[in-house]
Amino acid sequence: MKHIFLFTFLFFSLCADAQQKKPIQPVFDAAKRPKNLSDSALLDLVQKQTFRYFWDFAHPVSGMARERSNTAYYGHEVVTTGGTGFGIMSIIVATERGWISRDTAAGFMRKMVNFLLKANSYHGVFPHWLDGATGKTIPFSRKDDGADLVETSFLFQGLLCARQYFNQDNPVENEFRNKLNWLWTGIEWNWFTRDGQDVLYWHWSPNNGWAMNFPVRGFNECLIMYILAASDEKHYPVSASVYHRGWVESNFFKNGKQFYGHTLPLGFDYGGPLFFSHYSFLGLNPKGLKDRYADYWQQNVNHTLINHDYCVENPKKFKGYNDSCWGLTASDTYNGYDAHSPTNDHGTITPTAALSSFPYTPELSMKALKHFYYNLGDKIWGEYGFTDAFNETQNWYSKNYLAIDQGPIIVMIENYRSGLLWNLFMSCPEIKYGLKKLGFESKGK
Repeated sequence: MKHIFLFTFLFFSLCADAQQKKPIQPVFDAAKRPKNLSDSALLDLVQKQTFRYFWDFAHPVSGMARERSNTAYYGHEVVTTGGTGFGIMSIIVATERGWISRDTAAGFMRKMVNFLLKANSYHGVFPHWLDGATGKTIPFSRKDDGADLVETSFLFQGLLCARQYFNQDNPVENEFRNKLNWLWTGIEWNWFTRDGQDVLYWHWSPNNGWAMNFPVRGFNECLIMYILAASDEKHYPVSASVYHRGWVESNFFKNGKQFYGHTLPLGFDYGGPLFFSHYSFLGLNPKGLKDRYADYWQQNVNHTLINHDYCVENPKKFKGYNDSCWGLTASDTYNGYDAHSPTNDHGTITPTAALSSFPYTPELSMKALKHFYYNLGDKIWGEYGFTDAFNETQNWYSKNYLAIDQGPIIVMIENYRSGLLWNLFMSCPEIKYGLKKLGFESKGK
């Protein structure tokens, strides 16, 4: 998985923490954060504050999400394709909850899709990073300078939700939907089978071809890519065998073992980092979602419980781990970036792990939220919500925010509260077709 293996590219000096951008607002004072809130008010605050990352800090030209907040390290122009998909879903939440007007949000989405129509893409697929001002590709690594099918799938998971939400008959929303459909139907899914193989490849580059050589097999965060690929009925379709003979055929797809008394149907032992149960399921509703291999609600709930119970057991005796302080996933850490999990644990807790698990473990996630906010808020609460991660053993508290970690917090809390994004995505006729094609049962709309 690129988000584990290729993120080694993102090793960076901790001095980046000190090189923060100048805040848009006056210096944020976490000590003045509201106290004694009801559970509902606390959820409102966390969603709304985190949304600011995708609204106030959006790139001014494209509207796309910046990769991370420490622009002194990355520059002001680097925007992220997948993180933008998560940000689009947060804009829908903000519109539905009345934080921004529908007209303003629709105009913002039209601006973004007009930018994407002119931006670099390869066989209809966008790169991992774009220049938010020009739309030119910014290489993620030396050979990763072209199409990124997984990041593009995260983007279109969000865009399809937006198409279903902005459904009114007026010039702005009509233009947005029409142009989005041009982008959607232009994705050449079959190209990424690399000459007709029964598997999808992650990357292709006009300069380096298939040199990245990354066939995507499960189980991990990439399920959404196979669902979307199967949903193209007319333009660049792929056969169901790409799923059944590609995604499914790996040494780490089926599991079936128990960890802390919870059966894990799929994936690595102990489940891997928690973003496996978040990224594909921001729109894809796991409730009632089953195929011949797994019940995906059981998969995600048990994955989360295993992660929680491991932190409570705390076999390595890290400072701070307990029933209120848990959650291991990919994030910044005190010495770079890592994909944290029970089998790769160095004492770093990432708030998005527990908070994006609200649909699966609401009581446990609320307990963690209150601890993060009330007990650790002076150190980890800021202008865009919770900062990325912390390690109490190392006395390290990140000052940064990452788009791919902020977005799921807003979206999954909303799915817990109202099911909004799940309902929108599952209402897409293409998704209904794709799920049926692959043999899924679903309770989606």
